[in-house]
Amino acid sequence: MPMPPPDPIREHPGGGLSAAVAPSLLREMNQRLLLDRLFSHGPATRPQLARDAGLSQPTVIAALEGLERAGLVTAGHAESQQLGRPARSYAANAAAGTVAGIDIGRGWLHVRVADLLGTVLSRLEVRNTAQGADALVDVTAQSLQQAVTAAGLDMGQLTHTAIGSPGVLDPRRGGVRYAANLPGWHQAGLAQALVERIGHSVSVDNDANLAALAELSHGAARGLTDFAYLTVGTGVGVGLVLDGRVYRGVTGAAGEVGYLPIGDRAAGSRVRTERGMFEEVVAADAVVRYAEEAGVPGPLTAEAVFQLAREGRPQALAAVARQAEQLGLAVASIAAFLDPEAIVLGGRIGQHLDLLEPGITAALQEVTPMRPTLIAGELGEEAVVCGAVVRGTALARETVFAERLTVAG
Repeated sequence: MPMPPPDPIREHPGGGLSAAVAPSLLREMNQRLLLDRLFSHGPATRPQLARDAGLSQPTVIAALEGLERAGLVTAGHAESQQLGRPARSYAANAAAGTVAGIDIGRGWLHVRVADLLGTVLSRLEVRNTAQGADALVDVTAQSLQQAVTAAGLDMGQLTHTAIGSPGVLDPRRGGVRYAANLPGWHQAGLAQALVERIGHSVSVDNDANLAALAELSHGAARGLTDFAYLTVGTGVGVGLVLDGRVYRGVTGAAGEVGYLPIGDRAAGSRVRTERGMFEEVVAADAVVRYAEEAGVPGPLTAEAVFQLAREGRPQALAAVARQAEQLGLAVASIAAFLDPEAIVLGGRIGQHLDLLEPGITAALQEVTPMRPTLIAGELGEEAVVCGAVVRGTALARETVFAERLTVAG
């Protein structure tokens, strides 16, 4: 998320206000405040903005004039039922910048291009056939180019591209740690390679964090301030929202629950792999393994197992129950550490909460007195790319604000 604006009041050691610094900072603060209000709540008149922001009308007028000169807001006339001259209304200029959001998954890439209000201008789904980091950079850049062209734009018009993927970006090496399901994604210099191919501002974030951000902004977690988003699919991860903000931890690895020591007891003696113990017993391939061991004939996919369970097939129901038991241990761990308002389940496996919840509840009853609220995510496979657009618009707004106000000022 963007850094908070600086404190507008700086004092000399004697306590006096620095006249040379404070006015410009106060002006910037006021402009940020009004622009954020217009982006988040839509068009408003000057009296409405003054009331909402707690500013005087002259201050609002001066701030809006600067924003309008910079092309960050547009002015029109508000609809009114009253006689007389219509009030002047201001709106954030959604076309002041353009954002791309990309979800890089093991099987698919999802790409969205949007304006600064998050309105989607184009969308693209591409099967991920890459077998290494270089190929993945290529398919990402090519897919982005296609989506940008479909939106009627060129790459030079992109303000920011936000990418979601498994794992955690290592800023020192430029690679992604803990992304065992994306071959070669840990390669050093990966982030720089993406920037060179895309050619502008790029950020890489954990997919579970972005999905949590999306559910907070547009989905099942609206109105919550403390929750965990547990995604289960090809891999497993948790996005944490604490006090209304995504929590990443000191190194960005908060929520890497795939490495929880939860799983078969025999797993302690196995040869160590890049995948964590918990991921090996709850990811999609584990569901298929449980179904095969229960006697469900193959070939199978995790989705097929859940479909058979919905049809009442006993062996498939047994596989789902085994999966739910393992998930119950993770839910118990999350509840004990965080005591969140809710745990939102997402991902291709997590979206089947209606089938999993009885088994999760049974597992909770065996290991803990806690009964956390479980909620099914609303955004499905759109969650990560939606979160990438949310994050991208926030960063792009900061960029255009700084660039345009500097020029206009």
